[in-house]
Amino acid sequence: MNEAAGPDASPAPPSPLARRFRGYLPVVVDVETGGFDATRHALLEIAAVPLDLDADGRLTLGETASAHLVPAPGMQIDPQSLEVTGIDLDHPFRFAKEERDALNHVFAPVRAAVKKHGCQRAILVGHNAHFDLAFLNAAVARCGHKRNPFHPFSVFDTVTLAGVAYGQTVLARAVQAAGFDWNAADAHSAVYDAEQTARLFCTIVNAWPAPPPAP
Repeated sequence: MNEAAGPDASPAPPSPLARRFRGYLPVVVDVETGGFDATRHALLEIAAVPLDLDADGRLTLGETASAHLVPAPGMQIDPQSLEVTGIDLDHPFRFAKEERDALNHVFAPVRAAVKKHGCQRAILVGHNAHFDLAFLNAAVARCGHKRNPFHPFSVFDTVTLAGVAYGQTVLARAVQAAGFDWNAADAHSAVYDAEQTARLFCTIVNAWPAPPPAP
């Protein structure tokens, strides 16, 4: 193996994507949970979509990483949340991971994308993004995880962006306003919601003029 390609290799020089967002890599995240309180309710699903650039320099979706999670010990699950998400914790093909293993599974490709683009770290993009970040940070704290690639408090929120761009703040309506189909039967899956949010974010950013280069 080429030493420069090893796990401890230095990051690449900043790419246009890194320069576009001050050294941060936008990564779209969606979580499905056992309730609304990140300190009490379990994290049940997580999906992350690192963003990339196409040949024309336009923002596009990278490869999605996702995991189902075994509820962490002591965390609660509101049955009403399961009714909304449709999550069956006992489904034989759920293949849920323990919390640390799930975070490792999702964080590894995010860190690889950060290094690929010469970014400092990832920044979470989400619809009501602080909700997703709160559950992510709570899981990181429970595990004592030391390699969280995400900024601890800054986010890009597509609620605000879609409100400005389309006058819509509900994800389904904003996605449709951006020109994409919305399948209500697939909603409330972390992968589906993350990928639809990623398409929404890319469409809004690609329509916005790029800022001039820094002096």
